[in-house]
Amino acid sequence: MTLIEAENLDKTFRIYNQGEGLRGYLKSFVSRDYEEIHAVEDLDLEISEGEMIGYIGANGAGKSTTVKMLTGILEPSSGLIEVDGRNPHENRKKNAMNIGVVFGQKTQLWWDLPVKESFRLLKEIYEVSDEAYDERIEEFDEVLQLSDFWDQPVRKLSLGQKMRCELAAAFLHHPKIVYLDEPTIGLDVAVKERIRDFIRKMNEEKSITVMLTTHDIGDIEDLCDRIVVLDGGKKIYDGQLDDLVDRFSSRRLVLETDDWIEIEADGVKDIQKPNGQVEIVFDRDIISAADLMREVLEKYDVSDFQIKEPDIEAVVKKIYNEGLADRSSQEADAS
Repeated sequence: MTLIEAENLDKTFRIYNQGEGLRGYLKSFVSRDYEEIHAVEDLDLEISEGEMIGYIGANGAGKSTTVKMLTGILEPSSGLIEVDGRNPHENRKKNAMNIGVVFGQKTQLWWDLPVKESFRLLKEIYEVSDEAYDERIEEFDEVLQLSDFWDQPVRKLSLGQKMRCELAAAFLHHPKIVYLDEPTIGLDVAVKERIRDFIRKMNEEKSITVMLTTHDIGDIEDLCDRIVVLDGGKKIYDGQLDDLVDRFSSRRLVLETDDWIEIEADGVKDIQKPNGQVEIVFDRDIISAADLMREVLEKYDVSDFQIKEPDIEAVVKKIYNEGLADRSSQEADAS
């Protein structure tokens, strides 16, 4: 079942350009110059119930703008957008009852109240029954350990404690969709792992759809099978993470040997010798690691070997720096 659908979605902002100095200030009283910024452009997006997707891109790519349109905070400039069958901006109240949101450093908790009082207020707002509330708080506590700071005012929580509370608050009413905008930013490794476990648990056990925007490669690798990549407000990739990695990077067979390896076989892209080792770069869709290793051992003495998997972080950095469209055109020209 399709839960989120966007078609030809656009969001344009008009930015006022004031000239320099007093002359520019005085001129603005007579006429003003505006520049149109396309934050999101011609976006098509379809997300099914129970999916967990990574929504990634460099700063300014349009990720947060998209999430704000899906939550109803911003109205699109043009295009179709539906969340659970309704326009989120025109039906903001109904939409809000079926979604959960975590926006980075912005809080939905009451700053001076103890954590438990904030959750009791949210319980009433979202009309969660007493029985369901008690069950969910107990369930959340098992993973997020909320009881360690349950009676503390929100303003006294550490960043990690606060983010654990924000996540629990977003999932408290078991919404159909949760939008997570940089949920692990600035957190230490232990807290990140706990938060990822909680997100995975809610998605798998409760079938809650999760849309995750993040720059943390660990979040993408641990949680998301499908990713959507934005560049300059446009969608440039939508598919499986493994497919994207395979497209931009190759596996390597790393050998410990005193011989200089020469292999001529379909699927072998390159042979390198960094740091005294031999690395054979190959395409696993054409030749398997087992077949390649068998061919090497028939001709050379090898003391040790390993398969080096593609580096997801390097792939994502390459996309941010070069752009997927530029990369695709280069590949087309080469072929």
